[in-house]
Amino acid sequence: MNDRSDTPASAVDSSPSLRQTLWSAVQYVLPHHLISRAVFHATRWRTPFTAATIRWFVRRFAVNLSEAAESDPAAYPTFNAFFTRALKPDARPLAADPAEWVSPCDGRISQIGAIQSGNLLQAKGRDYSVLELLGGDAALAQEFAQGQFATVYLSPRDYHRVHMPCTGRLRCMIHVPGRLFSVSPATVQQVPNLFARNERLVCVFETDEGPMALVLVGAINVAAIETVWAGLVTPPAGDTVTRRDYGADTGMDIVLQRGGEMGRFNMGSTVVMLAPASVRFASEWQSQMPVRLGQGWATGLNESV
Repeated sequence: MNDRSDTPASAVDSSPSLRQTLWSAVQYVLPHHLISRAVFHATRWRTPFTAATIRWFVRRFAVNLSEAAESDPAAYPTFNAFFTRALKPDARPLAADPAEWVSPCDGRISQIGAIQSGNLLQAKGRDYSVLELLGGDAALAQEFAQGQFATVYLSPRDYHRVHMPCTGRLRCMIHVPGRLFSVSPATVQQVPNLFARNERLVCVFETDEGPMALVLVGAINVAAIETVWAGLVTPPAGDTVTRRDYGADTGMDIVLQRGGEMGRFNMGSTVVMLAPASVRFASEWQSQMPVRLGQGWATGLNESV
């Protein structure tokens, strides 16, 4: 879990406090995966205290349970079931214009804009490369070298499922092992190449505008990432980048519609979306703005793939 999403933009933009700086430094020596695996099991325990824990969490992080498909904390068998809760069908209407790409999740925009010479902005004064983010696949990185990107931070209060910004056909899924630094705004400001260092799941789709990637970045306490087509993908064993290709010629032809669910975080983290150069984000969307799933934020076609 990470910092609260109601952190003012001015606080996010300011220099980290001494406490935040110490926390960032301590993380270099923490056993990230051991901690996260413990959280994985703890959040799946069925105990008499689960409902009370959920109620405390709802109060602490101002979670809006009225928009959840199940609003009663006692109805969730485990904490993880609550954390990955579904929403009511009408809670996140999609932008009316079918030509608009929509936000894939709830959260706060960390950074948004053009990819410059193959680099993305992580925070003020810190860049990292598309090549590193995509696990060293040079050919794939080249497809986004002059494209667009948006990074969205999901806090504990947010809905933690990720949806499609547009209709797309799945090309490949790449799991990149790594560390599990916190993705809180203060840590993102201080840890170089954080999104390219952390464990992540790269999901590449073909759309009417060209290639689009949704990169689900793990973080400390983010004990698992899953997709609707493969189920639980992390935590796996090993430290090798793994890739699985999809498409008609593989016997696994997967097309997901605009606004359809594609995956979820079991605990909170960050999504990085990569889009081709032909996609343009609406000018009103800026760094540190809150965003909700389904809001229109970029122009693109909406034809079947």
